[in-house]
Amino acid sequence: MRKSYFAAAVLGLTALGLTVPATAQATQTTVAGPGCAAQYGPPDGRLYAWDAQDCQGSPLAVPNGWNWGPAADRASSLMNRGYTGGLDHAAVYDKPDYAGGHACLAPGEQYADDLAHSRFTDGTPVSDAISAHRWVNRSACGAFLT
Repeated sequence: MRKSYFAAAVLGLTALGLTVPATAQATQTTVAGPGCAAQYGPPDGRLYAWDAQDCQGSPLAVPNGWNWGPAADRASSLMNRGYTGGLDHAAVYDKPDYAGGHACLAPGEQYADDLAHSRFTDGTPVSDAISAHRWVNRSACGAFLT
């Protein structure tokens, strides 16, 4: 009776051993944001935005700070290529002139490939709702993009 429990345990562990690497391999091939990852480059002091998820669709003409003008309320993905050091967090705002809620994209995050899951500090959804941005220190960030 003891041998059958041992045999069942070995058989179970063997089956688990054969499926774990296959599962691990499958998760390694599905990378979040492959479009953004392919477009990411060295820091150049700018925030980039696209009108579709994963840095796809049309790139938006985002001024380097202040109000977004015609690009306002259209961004579905963002990329932070600012310089690291002070003022390296891109704070995006719901309203022009840095009004309304805000959220930040940290330099280490590089990009937010789907803004649909992010909210400004006032609870407003971020996707298709950004009207302005500026460079701030981490301490000025009340919420972060996911």
